[in-house]
Amino acid sequence: MAEQQEQAAPDAVMTRIGQVVMLHHGGDREEARGRFLDLWAEIGEAGDPLHRCMLAHYMADTQDDPSDELAWDLRALSAADELTDGRVAEHHQSLAVRAFYPSLHLNLAADYVKLNRSEAARSHLRRARGAVGALGDDPYGDGVRAAIGRLELRLAAEDGTSAQESRPFDGPGGETLGPPRQRP
Repeated sequence: MAEQQEQAAPDAVMTRIGQVVMLHHGGDREEARGRFLDLWAEIGEAGDPLHRCMLAHYMADTQDDPSDELAWDLRALSAADELTDGRVAEHHQSLAVRAFYPSLHLNLAADYVKLNRSEAARSHLRRARGAVGALGDDPYGDGVRAAIGRLELRLAAEDGTSAQESRPFDGPGGETLGPPRQRP
């Protein structure tokens, strides 16, 4: 008899979040925002941290007001802090919670830039840079690293320093990283 591998049942809430993300990426921002709000009402403030993290992360992108975007990104970070690798692995075996942090902190840095709060932006940008070691050497990781580099350059231009001067270190082991790469 052939061995059968047991696979986790699909997560209906994550599927629904993904569907709304596709709707948003298709250009229907208002409808996506409404559906995300409906899902948030179902999940609730005390719901599954993975669901809250993902929904808040994507909900932030549908906001018109930078303060609202910040509030949703803070919710995503708070939910990530409650996550375990075990719960994340139930959704996708190759993911770990620590891989969420570069993007979450990058988004917060960008929010603070929009709100003209450059010190808060720099703080989250340092956290994003410090967490990039958790990213894979793949298009997603390359894109996040490139976006961090672009925001570092923007902030450095605003305060008259070089991007290298604004970084606490370059790589996780202190090695110097090359110039920011563009998204593929």
